[in-house]
Amino acid sequence: MKFIKKNIFNALFVIFLLVIVFVPGAKAFFIRGLMEIGFYKPDIEAPKEHVAELNGIRFKDAKGNLVDLGDLKGKVIFLNFWATWCPPCRAEMPSVNKLYNQFKDDTDIVFIFADADGDFARSGKFMSDRKYEMPIYKVQSDIPEKVFAGALPTTVIFDKQGRLSFKHEGVANYADPKVIDFIKKLKNSR
Repeated sequence: MKFIKKNIFNALFVIFLLVIVFVPGAKAFFIRGLMEIGFYKPDIEAPKEHVAELNGIRFKDAKGNLVDLGDLKGKVIFLNFWATWCPPCRAEMPSVNKLYNQFKDDTDIVFIFADADGDFARSGKFMSDRKYEMPIYKVQSDIPEKVFAGALPTTVIFDKQGRLSFKHEGVANYADPKVIDFIKKLKNSR
């Protein structure tokens, strides 16, 4: 009897691991649970590298409007690179959406959610199915490696002078009060 119970437990454990590995939604759910208990808090410290110029870093929204980061000086820019198929991206989306909803009416803060695949139909459906309101963009120019080196998700925040003030590769809880305070501090700085 013990042998059968042990085999059943082992089989269930293997099935659980396979689901976590092969089902993006399940992996995102698992990572989100780890975020809730305190894992994946972003370190709020200035990155070591600086971006020389934001002019020419462009994104296009679903309506065809172009945004050049160089034109956004005087505003705090929250830039998130993500993809619908990326489990860590999916895991952090609820916290990013919460942060966005807190600041979406603030004209001094700009949010750009760059779909790494550039597929507006797919990313728009992903957002609407989950009732996320975040504006979707696709990359329209070369992105300096200091801003985005290809790791998903990647989040960068520029201060009002266009300086890279925060960079984090990987999943993080952006609804954390430290992140909110950091953005408010950047907004209120000169």
